[in-house]
Formats: sequence, C-alpha cells, structure tokens
Amino acid sequence: MNKLLRPVLRRAAALTAVLVLAVWLALPGMAAYPMPIQTTYPDESVYLFDLDTGKTILEQNADQSRYVASLTKMMTALLYLESGLDLQAEITIPTSLTQEFTDIQNANGTTIGLRTGETVRRIDLLYGLLVASANDAASVIASDVCNGDLTAFVAKMNARAAELGCTSTNFTCVHGLYDYGNVSTAQDLAKIAAACYANETYMEIAQTVTYTLPATNLHANEREITTTNLMLDPEYAYYRDYIRGMKTGFTTLAGRCYVTFAQKDGHTYGLVVLGSDMDNIYRECAEILDWTFATFRDRQLTDTQTMLTTVPLTQCRTQPEVELYAANAVNGYGHPDDEVTYTFDLPESIRATVKNGQVVGTATVWLDGYEVGTVDLVTHQEYVSDFRTDGIAALKLLPALLVILLVLALLSVLTGGGPGLFRRRGRRRRRR
Repeated sequence: MNKLLRPVLRRAAALTAVLVLAVWLALPGMAAYPMPIQTTYPDESVYLFDLDTGKTILEQNADQSRYVASLTKMMTALLYLESGLDLQAEITIPTSLTQEFTDIQNANGTTIGLRTGETVRRIDLLYGLLVASANDAASVIASDVCNGDLTAFVAKMNARAAELGCTSTNFTCVHGLYDYGNVSTAQDLAKIAAACYANETYMEIAQTVTYTLPATNLHANEREITTTNLMLDPEYAYYRDYIRGMKTGFTTLAGRCYVTFAQKDGHTYGLVVLGSDMDNIYRECAEILDWTFATFRDRQLTDTQTMLTTVPLTQCRTQPEVELYAANAVNGYGHPDDEVTYTFDLPESIRATVKNGQVVGTATVWLDGYEVGTVDLVTHQEYVSDFRTDGIAALKLLPALLVILLVLALLSVLTGGGPGLFRRRGRRRRRR
C-alpha cells in the first residue's frame, strides 16, 4: 500500500458517517480569526474548519453562491459509494450516453476516453472521476446508479445535499462541466467534503497520485492517469505532506476551485477555496494551511497550583470558604488567543472538617467555547471544624483548670475552710 495512504486510512477508519453528520449539521459557525493572507481576488470564497470539532477557523465570502465546476464530482462519487453496488464488478456503457459524451466533448471537458459499448469496472470509473476528474466517468456512474436517467441522479444529488445540511446548493448536472444553475457555497461544500472524508474508499482514491486503467474491450492497452491535485505531487512547488485528497475544479465562470483536507500531529482541517486562478490557488492553500499548523497548537489550560473557585464553608469561624484547585493539569489545542473558561459542578456549601486533597467537585474546561475536558477539584489544605477546634482548645485549658482548682482547695484549707472545719463544728454541737 502507498505510504501516503496509510495515515489516511487509519484516520478515515476512525470516523463514521454518523459522527460526521452530527458535527456538520451544526455548520456554519462564526469565523473566529482574521484571514492570515490576502487572496488574489477579494471575491474569492474561503472556508477553513476544524474537522474534529466543527469549529470555523477562517471564512471569506463563505456563504456566497458560486459555480463549483468539478467539485460537483464529490457528490457524484459519494452517491456511487453509498449505492451498495459492487465496485469490483464490470458494467457496459449504454448507447443512451452517446449524446452526453458528444456534449462533453463539445464543451472541451476532461475525459478518460470512455466509449459506448465499452466494458469497465466500477472502481476504475471512480478512479477516473476523482484522480483525472473525468466528466465521462461521472456520466457513466450516474447512468449506472439510475438506469440511464441522469436527471434522476441529479435529483439524488440534491436530496443528499439537503440531508447533509446544505442550504444553498443546487446541482443541475452530474459533473459540474455545465455551470448555469450548478451552484453551491464554500460552507455547503465543507459539509459534502466531510461526508466524503468519512468514506475510506473515497479517501484512498482521492489520495492517489497516479493510477493505471486496465485494458478493456475497446482499449487494447493500459492507460495511466495522473491526479489533478498538484499538492499531492512531491515534485510540485506547493507540495505538502499533510494534504489528504480531495477534489479540484475549473471552468471559466467558476475559476479555480479546490477542496482539501490537511492532517498533522493528530489534527485535521478542511479547506475550501473557490474562484481563484491556476497561478495562485495552491499557493493560497499552502499559506493558509502552513499558518494553521504553525499557529494552532497544544498548550496547558489549567495547572494544579492556580485556584479555580471556592465553596462556602460552614462550621468554621476562621475560614468562610474552601479554595479549590484542579487535581491535574488540563491541556487543549487551539489558538494562543483562545479564552479559557470553566463551568463547575459543586455543592452549595461544605461542612468542616475538610481534609487536604479532598475532592469537592468538578470543573469542565472550555477553550474558545469548545469543551476540552473535565477535571476533579481538590483542596490544598485542611479546614478544621469549630467543634474540633473548641475541643482541642478545651483540652489545652484542662491542665490550667486543674491547677486553679488545686490552688483554690489549698487556699480554702489555709483559711479554715474545708472538711476539717465541718467536723469541728459538728463536735461543738454534740457537747451542748
């Protein structure tokens, strides 16, 4: 297996479609940080998000409706993968696609030279679709799923987009070659891309740099196709080893479009850029993602020596409240300017005596409004009750009290008081 694929597959296997939907239905969110670069064109759409939390990192014109060109093919591939069809099985391209192939050629669309009557494997169609961005592969896939009815497949595309929480997406073709009416936004494409990222097969294909199409009944020789995603090419100036897939796109009206994921040190980001040009789109993406990994990092949010909160203390006159500290340090990943906040689960008050190191409650740690974790709250000293204090004080006074009593008894004897005096008085009464 290609070494580039191993971390992708491990990460993809850890995600499920259910978790992806739970996160991405919550989008969009407000951008938290200013753009670190100036895009070539001020009307470009940019959307950067943290895949693990769903947090919006950067956005520029992210909710603006735009033509999305071949980024459309993400949805086409997703539906094929979700169809349940055997991807290793072969299909024969129907003659009903003759006009569709002609239209693609007339529009100068990219193809892998598929022909009606040709027998091909479904998996090879997916590689043609995602690696070479072949429009003819998209049409064959749609025909295969919907028995030749491309319009029905487009309806499925729009229905699936709605399920993923897309609110400004409208597909009118299966490949994106025809712009008019085929629109989305950077925010919506993020949701579609997240669903694709959760699919292991999608990511394996989207991460492929070169692929060999096998010979078929109408192609006598094998053919090699190469990815349109230049950031996967180690020879390219803006190659980055953290890039994971995803899809490129271009038409005259859409400009250069790109969706990718980036993974490094256990953290994954998704990036959508729409409306750039060939000279700048990969540079912009590299600069944005380089900034992200250089800026966001793990840091200590809570130590064990800083008091976090207090709880009222009863039955202790000397100290009205108990000071509480985190039982252990809590680390979190984020921007250096992210605010750390806490919510507490504590009793209304606590009665002395309270021991040193006693767990009194818990604190939930939040970083920029996102939950990081929960930690026990403990004391750093003992708080003694009044009863115990008074008892100890009484014990300390007891020797002094005993001395006082003895002195009083001695004085009584010396001054004629005490038991002897009573006996003498008793005898005098008897003489009378």
